[in-house]
Amino acid sequence: MDVNRKCSCGCGSMSKSVREYHVGNGELTLADLPIGRSAKVAKLIPNLRSIKKFADIGIIAGTEMAMEAHAPFGGLLRVRFMGTSIALHRDDAENIILEPLESL
Repeated sequence: MDVNRKCSCGCGSMSKSVREYHVGNGELTLADLPIGRSAKVAKLIPNLRSIKKFADIGIIAGTEMAMEAHAPFGGLLRVRFMGTSIALHRDDAENIILEPLESL
């Protein structure tokens, strides 16, 4: 992930602490999960945009998720969890840290 990246709305206000957290830590995020693989949510990176959004749709630590598809140009991801499919923006998916259920 590029350290100089702007937030998903383009305002450039992504907090420094979130960017530093992603850079070079080697953890698997939902945005990195290959199609057809499953993983369990280990933790969520807290930021003002994602805390309420993830809780509202039921993404919490311990939730099992499976990657179904990536949009052709990489903006959206289709993820299955709790018996339903949802689409998430890649920027939001980078705030979800996973533990693989199977070897990648």
